[in-house]
Amino acid sequence: MKLKSIEEELPFEPNAEVWEALRNYARIHGDVDLEDYAEELMVDLDPSKAVAGKIPMPPPKKRTVLRAMKGGGYVPDTRYVLHDIDQEAKEQALLYHSERLAIAFGLISTPARQTLRIIKNLRVCGDCHNAIKIISRIVGRKLIIRDNKRFHHFKDGLCSCGDYW
Repeated sequence: MKLKSIEEELPFEPNAEVWEALRNYARIHGDVDLEDYAEELMVDLDPSKAVAGKIPMPPPKKRTVLRAMKGGGYVPDTRYVLHDIDQEAKEQALLYHSERLAIAFGLISTPARQTLRIIKNLRVCGDCHNAIKIISRIVGRKLIIRDNKRFHHFKDGLCSCGDYW
């Protein structure tokens, strides 16, 4: 990590204000690892600067979300694909449902730890509902999906609707 070499080259011992400035810089530029590192050192030097209720960062992902989903117990439910196509094409078609695309875009375009809110004018299909539960557990974020009947709050692999949709 470059930070440790920078830390060693400083002509003075960094205090809590230096670590706070570095944390703020990392937050602005989206460097979550640097932000967490600087915040840890800042709080060690000045515990009064601890952020109350901070959501812990999920571990880094070394696999794609789809592989992690299958490893987490996701099995595509092709009953929700009404086209007369083969099984593999049905599984592929499920990946392009609008709520999944919205979640994928939200994950790559918003800062880590931020809640995603998605509004949809149709009902969420059962397969997407199960997939979103698993995605919320994998990415460690709260996902709020509004379909035409209710709000679904997905967090840690559970949905607020109690799987009644």
